[in-house]
Amino acid sequence: MLSFESDYIQGAHEKILQRLTETNRESLSGYGSDRYCESAKAKIRQACDCEEAEVFFMTGGTQTNEIVIRTMLAPYEGVIAAKTGHVSTHEAGAIEYTGHKVLELPQHNGKLDAEEVREYLETYWADGNHEHMVFPGMVYISHPTEYGTLYSRSELEALSGVCRSYQIPLYLDGARLGYGLMSHETDVTLPIVAECCDVFYIGGTKVGALCGEAVVFTKRNIPKHFMTMVKQSGALLAKGRLLGIQFDTLFTGNLYYEISSHAIEMAEELKKLFREKGFRFYLDSPTNQQFVILENDLMERLQEEVAFSFWEKYDEDHTVVRFATSWSTTKEDIEQLRELLSNM
Repeated sequence: MLSFESDYIQGAHEKILQRLTETNRESLSGYGSDRYCESAKAKIRQACDCEEAEVFFMTGGTQTNEIVIRTMLAPYEGVIAAKTGHVSTHEAGAIEYTGHKVLELPQHNGKLDAEEVREYLETYWADGNHEHMVFPGMVYISHPTEYGTLYSRSELEALSGVCRSYQIPLYLDGARLGYGLMSHETDVTLPIVAECCDVFYIGGTKVGALCGEAVVFTKRNIPKHFMTMVKQSGALLAKGRLLGIQFDTLFTGNLYYEISSHAIEMAEELKKLFREKGFRFYLDSPTNQQFVILENDLMERLQEEVAFSFWEKYDEDHTVVRFATSWSTTKEDIEQLRELLSNM
């Protein structure tokens, strides 16, 4: 079946598989203390233009969000997020499971508004009963957002300014960060992300790796005994080399950016196809996720030939669905979809 279901539906980029095979027989120390992890960390620090950055590798996005948020918050603190944020909607209550409330604010095409965050914090501190309330101890955003939209540099800087004025960290979920960085409509670079955010992660799982996310603490602010708490959560990978080798490969040359750029080019072709066929978009996404409004009857027929993701109901007769491109999407995939749509 032709699939645009997500950006992690296939294994890994061939260069990553090649390096894993080439290094398979090497005897290396565990838990991320091997030379490949150290090399990957150095390359990430250089790419971020942040030599003081502290980098830690984890295996998946939900695991990363849960551990970063839990270890950076005090027991009485919660995390501010957009109502549509990943930690609010698609992580099965993982944050709340740790005892930290997700404090939802309105979303604007998937994004938080800096002034609304400021107003929320001002209102909290002005409330005479705030000692009886959940303390807003962090701001969470994702870039790209759940709707494939992007923060501009000025929007990131505004959010960063609010967080710094209230002395709380800004955390950026970068599960699909590569696609944001390589979008044709962005003015945000990796060094800008590192400058604005107190912590963020560079997603590998959805950008060509078998698995893996690289957490970057940018202000010498890695939580005390972080590795111990990661292990306490059952998330410390003994064969840390598996993550280090993958990120070392992704950040050798421009592979991470090449993978991301390819997915963007394929998404632009996909967008062009849907426009030619007269389909409506739920919103204008400049990244690898495209949200299309389909008549329910057409959606059901198309699902027999093509895998894509349900997103939300649009009305009684229409549904918003997501088509995602990745490193593995080909022009032949787009042409096959064109032929299917032409025959429906």
